[in-house]
Amino acid sequence: MKNIVLGAGIAGIAAAYELNRNDIKSVIFEKNNDWGGLLDNFEIEGFRFDKFVHLSFASDKYVNDIFYQTEFISHDPVSQNFYKGHWLKHPAQNNLFQLEKEEKEKILADFKSRKDKDISEIANYEEWLRVQYGNYFAENFPMVYTEKYWTVEAKDLETKWVGNRMYKPTLEEVEQGIVSSETPNTYYAKEMRYPTKGGYKSFMMPMVKNLDIRTNSGVNKINLSNKTITLSDDITYEFDNLISSLPLTEICKLINDVPSHVIAASEKLNYTSGYLVSLGFNKPDLADKLWFYIYDKDILSARVYSPSMKSPDNVPEGCSSIQAEIYFNKGQKLDLSDAEILEHTINKFIGIGLFNEEDLVVKDIRSEKYANVIFDHHIYENRKIVLDFLEKNNIISVGRFGEWEYFWSDQSLLSGKNGAIKLLEKINKKPIS
Repeated sequence: MKNIVLGAGIAGIAAAYELNRNDIKSVIFEKNNDWGGLLDNFEIEGFRFDKFVHLSFASDKYVNDIFYQTEFISHDPVSQNFYKGHWLKHPAQNNLFQLEKEEKEKILADFKSRKDKDISEIANYEEWLRVQYGNYFAENFPMVYTEKYWTVEAKDLETKWVGNRMYKPTLEEVEQGIVSSETPNTYYAKEMRYPTKGGYKSFMMPMVKNLDIRTNSGVNKINLSNKTITLSDDITYEFDNLISSLPLTEICKLINDVPSHVIAASEKLNYTSGYLVSLGFNKPDLADKLWFYIYDKDILSARVYSPSMKSPDNVPEGCSSIQAEIYFNKGQKLDLSDAEILEHTINKFIGIGLFNEEDLVVKDIRSEKYANVIFDHHIYENRKIVLDFLEKNNIISVGRFGEWEYFWSDQSLLSGKNGAIKLLEKINKKPIS
């Protein structure tokens, strides 16, 4: 029986791993020159950078039994926010102490005068933000950040994705955070973990040991009628079963004779792409924040973090590093060259006092087409059309972009595992508990 997995990110790896645990062999085809997907990393002159920020706070036993076979460093989930020259503890909504008196008064007054609405009455994310935090804070903090991170206005997003990702403080917590910097950490995770060596993808090492992963093997065509895939080198493989972690927007371009309404639905699915600006320094202590968020409109970067703080193994001895994320919509790059974006980022960071020009020994910019799924108002109907088509044609779709969900790495791993279980139940013709 020929079982093929498309994509060697964490979901594809997890699917093949779970099949292998049940004595079912598979082949993974990966278009890049290494496995890992968005959990992969790259090195420049001894500096290692992950593709986007990754820290684990997984609680699922299945995930942790895999991840924590690898030695790791534990971090307190302490992050900060940069806003108009001020450094605020995270989350900002209940840590406003550093702001000027007048601005704190505006935030508090609007917080007290919020409209009391049931979640069923809230039409979009902008309204949700105003109801939770009041108009002034919503307009100057999360609504600005939404445009930087999600690349759309808050009113264009629905709200089911929010979950516990946005802290909702009480009036007492807001008032305490206005008069004192001594506030409890209200981040939704209690501990963040990162491999001691090898970057975040090292957590995946226990899964890849006995897998057949074929890199530099992008898919050009999927023929459902004769159950074959054709790779970029024009070699064709037959399959009996197919698990895909490819983005829904991509797989529909590869399959023969996809109905026009399915193609149309896939093209309406929205997502962010991202630049990664990676900077290495010749001093050990320039990067002193594990990660932070930037709310200023005139700074392109939305989120910044320190690979060297995550693990000293990520930099040469005596050095430190940071990496910034800048987002753009659906593969449509900003109207600036990569060199201009890199220069802008460096100059802005020097301007806010993160480092000096002479401290830089590595500076790099690159981009990833797929960063996050955008939860606009039509995501669920369009996603369902595509997933129903794939299921009808016996393609099991897994992962962040295969299920088109807001998955963290542990959730993507479980998505891959669950996809494998679906296939095992099909092969064994009985449910697997």
